[in-house]
Amino acid sequence: MRKTRGASVAATVSALLVLTACGGEDASTGEAPEPSVEPSASFEAGTTMAEIQQAGTITVGTKFDQPGFGLANLEGTPEGFDVTVAEHVAGQLGIAPEDIEWVEAPSARREDLIANGDVDMVVATYTINDRRRERITFAGPYYVAGQQIMVNADNTTINGPEDLAVNPDVQVCSVTGSTPAENIRQYLASPDQLTTFEVYDDCVTAMQNGQVDALTTDNVILTGYVAENEGQFKLVGEQFTEEPYGIGIEKGDTAFCEFINDALQQMADDGAYEEAWTSTAGQYEGTEVPQLPEPDPCV
Repeated sequence: MRKTRGASVAATVSALLVLTACGGEDASTGEAPEPSVEPSASFEAGTTMAEIQQAGTITVGTKFDQPGFGLANLEGTPEGFDVTVAEHVAGQLGIAPEDIEWVEAPSARREDLIANGDVDMVVATYTINDRRRERITFAGPYYVAGQQIMVNADNTTINGPEDLAVNPDVQVCSVTGSTPAENIRQYLASPDQLTTFEVYDDCVTAMQNGQVDALTTDNVILTGYVAENEGQFKLVGEQFTEEPYGIGIEKGDTAFCEFINDALQQMADDGAYEEAWTSTAGQYEGTEVPQLPEPDPCV
């Protein structure tokens, strides 16, 4: 059953207002294609799809701080590749973009938001892994990223993850509950080298203030930060992981998972997937148009 989400929506609006007030320029990366909305779609009674269609709204968790994927604009509305993907999935349920309720989904809270019924799905640079599958089900993947490191433009000390252990005074930042935060630990001289915050924006601010020396997360996210802060940062080394992004839903909801996979394939077939990329994350220099990955089994 879908829960009443008045409290979550109120919290989302408050968070958006804070983000808007905290400044920055318009985060829009382009005009994403309008998703097709299927108001006449028919679903079996009792399925998540039927419940969402009958409610006339869907609640989606996404990031509010990641250029190109999920970033709140000056009007407080998230934009980016993840957002556009979510809008297209919602459209196949008969839900228009203006009827989507957006909830901020920091890395450490994503499973809780799904398990507690606060959202219908999470589309938030959400790496599929077995630990997370213990609590939720993933549809997809819809994109495969790779972890990399961002440093200040004048930094000549760090050229890849292997340089972290031999420079024990270097501080690297990531976010609590993220796959990149766990992956980077094996490259550190000690756990004290890692600083974590709830959102990546705090890592960027810490770099600008000289409190940390590097930020590590997926390369496409870092590419956005480099582009949005021209001349301040650069990426170093090659990607050293593969991060398949999935759409998180309630554990065991196989029918909804299969529906989402079909919606993603339709995006690819009609060109909407490529348009979604080129109008968002694909506008940043150094990115390439991806191919929709083969979906994992819905189990």
